[in-house]
Amino acid sequence: MLTSTECFDLFHQLAANTPEPTTELQYNNHFELLIAVILSAQATDKSVNKATPALFQVANSAEKILALGEESLKKYIKTIGLYNTKATNILKTSQILVERYQGEIPATRQALESLPGVGRKTANVILNVAFGQPTIAVDTHIFRLSNRTGLAPGKNVIEVEEKLMQVVPETYRRHAHHWLILHGRYVCTARHPHCTACVIQAICQYPDKTKT
Repeated sequence: MLTSTECFDLFHQLAANTPEPTTELQYNNHFELLIAVILSAQATDKSVNKATPALFQVANSAEKILALGEESLKKYIKTIGLYNTKATNILKTSQILVERYQGEIPATRQALESLPGVGRKTANVILNVAFGQPTIAVDTHIFRLSNRTGLAPGKNVIEVEEKLMQVVPETYRRHAHHWLILHGRYVCTARHPHCTACVIQAICQYPDKTKT
């Protein structure tokens, strides 16, 4: 596992390489962000971004999603994996948002995780991106990178998340989520990590750094 100094250096390098990291999901308001994140479960951001512009043009609020209806909603998101289940969850969530929160997105973990289709990872993304909270949503990229580099090794996503919240310097915690995702998505890839082009290569504990 990396030392505290190495952890600081790791994020210092990632921050220098990408000063203003952000989600790659496309959205214009908090509701659109929530829907995009729900749709991104077991799907790529690219596939979500292809589907949501047309959807959000006609339904960018909980009220408009409910007015759209399930069958019409499915037509907009049918290219995304598990679209039937996601459509059902989006409608149920929209109904709750209208009834309990006047259509607004709640800013607490408990409230978010009570919404259909919203688990811990999705809640962490919303809390971080929409409300600026220093949460870290551990997806496959962050899980892999945390174990591979020695940053926060763990057997499951909860263990990795808990360790990350302990080891990520407070200065970098706000954007840590995006730095790690982007690095895992484009550099520290699963099958062929681009180690020779990696800005944290000198810090990383991955045993084989000859990958290109």
